[in-house]
This record gives sequence, C-alpha cells and structure tokens, in this order.
Amino acid sequence: MSDQRSPWPATISRLVGAVLVFAAVGWLLGQVTLAILLGTLGYLGWNLYNQALLERWLRDGRSLEPPTSHGLWGEIFNGIHRLQQRQRMRRKRLTRILQGVRLTINAMPDGAVILRGHGEIQWWNAAARGLLGLTWPQDEGQRIANLLRHPEFSEFIREKRDSASSITLPSPVDEDVMLEIRVIPYGLNQRLMLVRDITRLYQLERMRRDFVANVSHELRTPLTVITGLAETLGDTVPQQLPQATRPLALISQQTQRMQRLVEDLLMLSRLEMEQKPLEPKVVDVPRMLGVLVEEARALGAEERQTVTLDVDRDWCALGDESELRSAFSNLVFNAVKYTPADGRIDIRWKARDGAVRFEVCDTGVGIPAHHLPRLTERFYRVDGGRSARTGGTGLGLAIVKHVLGRHGVELEVRSEVGKGSTFACTFPPAKVVDCAATDRLSQA
Repeated sequence: MSDQRSPWPATISRLVGAVLVFAAVGWLLGQVTLAILLGTLGYLGWNLYNQALLERWLRDGRSLEPPTSHGLWGEIFNGIHRLQQRQRMRRKRLTRILQGVRLTINAMPDGAVILRGHGEIQWWNAAARGLLGLTWPQDEGQRIANLLRHPEFSEFIREKRDSASSITLPSPVDEDVMLEIRVIPYGLNQRLMLVRDITRLYQLERMRRDFVANVSHELRTPLTVITGLAETLGDTVPQQLPQATRPLALISQQTQRMQRLVEDLLMLSRLEMEQKPLEPKVVDVPRMLGVLVEEARALGAEERQTVTLDVDRDWCALGDESELRSAFSNLVFNAVKYTPADGRIDIRWKARDGAVRFEVCDTGVGIPAHHLPRLTERFYRVDGGRSARTGGTGLGLAIVKHVLGRHGVELEVRSEVGKGSTFACTFPPAKVVDCAATDRLSQA
C-alpha cells in the first residue's frame, strides 16, 4: 500500500477556491463572466506551460532532476522521476546479471553460440571462438551453416530436433579435433548451440572399435579350423570311441556360437565405423518379410508357435537391403526365441498417414520396465541364463539400433511381463516408395 496521499483533493480545493475568487472579483467589477473566462484561460495557460516542461524534459532525457512545479503537476513530475529511478536501478541490476551470465558462459570449457531464428550468429563465448574459429565482428550476423560447411551439419541445423540429439564433426580449425554439437531451442525463436571437444573420447572409441574388429577378424580362422576338425572327428571318432560323442557335440555347438558372436561383432564394427552416408536403394520389404516369416515358422515349429504376416505389398523402403534384413531378422528371430510353446508372433508392415510402420508383436515372457532403456546396449541381457540356452550373443538389438539409426528411424519398444513385447519402427514418407511405380520405372 503506497504512503503517498492523493493530490486530487487539494487540487480540486484550490481550483474551486480560484473559481470563487475570480467570480467574486468579477461580481465586484460587474463582469462575472469575463472574470471567470480570464481565470479559465490562465489555468489553461498554466497547464500548457507544465505540459511543455514535461515534453522537453522527456525529450531531452539528460537531466536526472524533474522540472520544478507545484500542485498536481509537481506530483506528476515527481512520480515520473521516481519511475525513472526505479527503471534505472532495474536496468543496472539486469545489466549486472547479464554481465555475470556472460562471464560465467565465457568461463565454460565448452563452446556456446547464441543463434537467431534462421541460424544467424548473435554471440559466442571464448571456447567457441577457439573451437570454431569465430572472429569478431566479421562473423556476427553470419549464418552458422555458412561457416561450418559440412553436409551433415547443414541437415542437423535445419531440422527441428530435441536437446538430446547431437552430431559429431571435425573442427573447422583443426580436422584432428572432433566436436560434439547440440542445438537447444529457447526463448522467442532463439537457439543455443553447445560445442564440446570430444577428441580424446573419440580416439578411445575408435581404438575400441578397431580392437574389436581386429580381434573378431583374427578369431575367424582358428574357429573355422576348430569347426572343421570337430566335424571330421565327429564323423570318425564316435565309431571307435563312443564316449567322445558328447564332448565333440559340445565343441561343435560352442564353436558355432562363437562364430555367430564373431559375425555379429564384425557386423556391429562395420556399422560403427561406416563413415560414408547411406546410399539408399529400393528394398522390397514385403518380399523380404515373406522369406523371414518362413524361416521363423521353421525355427519355431517344435514349439508349435503361430507366426502371422500382415503387409501392405504396395510399399517398399529406401535403404540398404542387407542391413535392413539383418535388423528385421534380429527382431523376428528374437521373438521366436523368447516366445514359449503355443505362443503367437505377429509381423506387420502397414501404411499409416503416409508413413509405413514395421512391428513384431509376440506373446512371450515380456521385459521388466527397468530393463527397457538398456536393451540396445552391447552384450546387455535381461536373462543371461535364457540367452545362453538360446544361443544369443547379446548384440542383436545393438545391431538393430545402428541399422535403423543409419536409415533415420528409431526403435520403439513396448513390453509387459507375462503378456509379451512389441518391437516397432516407423519409416517416414521420405523413406518409403511405391513398389509398383518402381517396378514400372525399372521395366521402362
């Protein structure tokens, strides 16, 4: 509640008093109307004079002290002066906060660049200057895509993504320096681009990939030799030494499992080290799924599983056929492995709002919710004992994630313990094509 009393009662009292005085003088002189008119003109002149003072004071803006006046106009001048003082204090406080924020951002080891709506550079910190080679004031107002000339970055900055999305690129200053870039929308049509030097992590990851790829490659030869010897011994030894039958069967079984593991490791390493962009071709997914369903039915025949297929045969996908077959087969065969006897597996490839959705639904054991975020990690197993019995390598879903990622598609997982699981992905309109139209073009 304000401690300033309203000036209006005193102002009205003075105005009424002035009118009475002029009326009395006019009555004594016999000119009441003229006296009141002169008093009114004088009051209007005083108001115009104070308005001129106010206009000059606001227009000049250099004087901190308000004009001197009395009555209502004096209160107006003082009120505006108090508002100006509060505004100046607020502006100084905001300036100090802004300077503190800028000093804090400048002290960050990661680069920070503020972008306007179309990617124009508004401000950057010292780390961004070093990592991106930005110079002041030449680069202010420039579009960031014109300075970081990389095809993947141009697409990344153009598309609307969430803050969890990132891209890894070489620095324009030094190609040996690898940068991780995130773009976070905020405020009114503004974005914050965060740049982090991940050279050491990138080198360690590359060393890990190279090590896995090399070890996997070197294991192929001895495993092939062991497998061949086990088959040879299995054909001859049991006739002379029956007790060797089971050990030889175990050797053959474990070497086949090791071969599957090596093949999966090599596949995953190739996907991780693949640098060139995907060259999409038309993939006849309905035909591919038809073959996979027949294989799945043969695999689950002993468990009397029901495998159904529901496809829109008009739609094909754009991508790499061998990679997509690997991803789809992993999802289908996982469903067969983890669905109990007399269970049901439904495979769908259905058009929806211009996109096409692939789904594998099963009535298997289901997956507890706390396992879902880690399903696509390498060697992560929900049930290690069951995976060992079914011959799983723990790499299938990691391969699926990488393949779908290269095709611009995300894996979706829904599961409930005891009721089954659904693994799905949606190919956007840009990733699908009319199979019939493609056939007509190829025949023309």
